[in-house]
Amino acid sequence: MRHVYECPLRWADLDLLGHVNNVIYVDYLQEARIDMLRVHAPDRRTDELADGLVVVRHEVQYVAPLTFRPEPVAIETWVTEVRAASFTMAYEIFDETPAGRIVYLRATTVLTPFVFATERPRRITADEREVLERFLEDAEPVRAPRGMPAPHDPAGHYPLHVRYSDVDPYGHVNNVKYFEYVQEARVVLLTRLFKDRAGEGDAPTVVAQMDVDYKVPILFRPEPYDVWSWISHVGRSSFVVEAVIADGDREFARARAVLVTFDATTQRAAPAGEDYRRVLVEAMAGGLTAPAS
Repeated sequence: MRHVYECPLRWADLDLLGHVNNVIYVDYLQEARIDMLRVHAPDRRTDELADGLVVVRHEVQYVAPLTFRPEPVAIETWVTEVRAASFTMAYEIFDETPAGRIVYLRATTVLTPFVFATERPRRITADEREVLERFLEDAEPVRAPRGMPAPHDPAGHYPLHVRYSDVDPYGHVNNVKYFEYVQEARVVLLTRLFKDRAGEGDAPTVVAQMDVDYKVPILFRPEPYDVWSWISHVGRSSFVVEAVIADGDREFARARAVLVTFDATTQRAAPAGEDYRRVLVEAMAGGLTAPAS
């Protein structure tokens, strides 16, 4: 069984291109998940599950741009795996049209029940498993890849100051905010790479894929955390930016973003200019040599 949530769009959700910002989609997924587990759950046995969850991993694939309109967009949600102490949900954001379904995003989220009073995960109860399995469909399990050590180059460093508004009632940073954090760090990295290189940093880009692994909850504090970002792959019309949120040697989260260069006129992927691509390849091959500022 799949659940469908009608998600309203807000004008504030748009980026400079007039598309729903990639970070905002994760907020939509959270709303759809709560709607399935609490508002329209088959019974009340998932109330505690809806309120006491932490995200272990997000995998988000951006399929097509979504622009503002007064009508809501549909989000289909279902469960793909139930384990002893975690379960995986899948999502599809779409419109049904006479010509067929238009898909804007596909995603999966691995979640684990969490007891915030003791700061420890717990097992899924028999009642919760029974409810979750009503939404279950077979799919390949989500498994996080092993990440490479993060290069600690000054050009890829971003001091992350957590705002009080970023945390939930338990003092943990909300999972959606991590997408904002790595986006801010990525913008800083690319700005530094193309600083003082006129004509080389003007290729429009969109995020095609975003994966985040949550390792340890980030808590509010006055001291900044460290975000280290680097270029890990460069293709003909795409490149990959990876990031680690850390405090010294302790990692809190890892992220991987696939960015695609595109033609703003046709709104389609297009190869990056040679100068633009050369800067990215040099940064990947020789380290991030741009001056930090």
